[in-house]
Amino acid sequence: KQYTRTSKKFRMELSASLVPWAANSCLPILLMKRPGFTLIELVLVLGIIGILACIVLVAINPTKQLADQRDSQRRSDVNSILDAVFRYAIDNDADLPTGISGDAQEICQTEGDCEGLLDISVITEEGKYLERMPVDPLQTGDNETDYTIVRLEDGKVQVAAPSSEMTDISVSR
Repeated sequence: KQYTRTSKKFRMELSASLVPWAANSCLPILLMKRPGFTLIELVLVLGIIGILACIVLVAINPTKQLADQRDSQRRSDVNSILDAVFRYAIDNDADLPTGISGDAQEICQTEGDCEGLLDISVITEEGKYLERMPVDPLQTGDNETDYTIVRLEDGKVQVAAPSSEMTDISVSR
């Protein structure tokens, strides 16, 4: 007796000849009916992957992570500048570097023209107090550092990072 290609008996014999151990199984029959994924299955999988990717991006939030990293660098820089100013003052009979006044002034990088900026290059000379003047992570100008220094009314000195992104950053002693 001949079997048609669509008859169950034909599929079972074909399955048995291809995979002898699965002769009584429905698995080969199911695989023959569905050689690939349906469109709805693909759409569902892609949708789930998209939702998971969005959740991960929101949880990680790379923009906030980068801003926190830059602010951390700013805190470190502000502390370094203030420490260097006070180490200079200790070595110079409590005299602060020239130019530090009651008006907040932006500090110069001390590598060229400091017009309109405060030049306190004495703290970077010979690397005694600082190797080089720290610069804000987002600073693109020639000699600006984006850090300010001011002598407060109570005699304390304050160094600040006005370009901070997440919180105000200033240290005074």
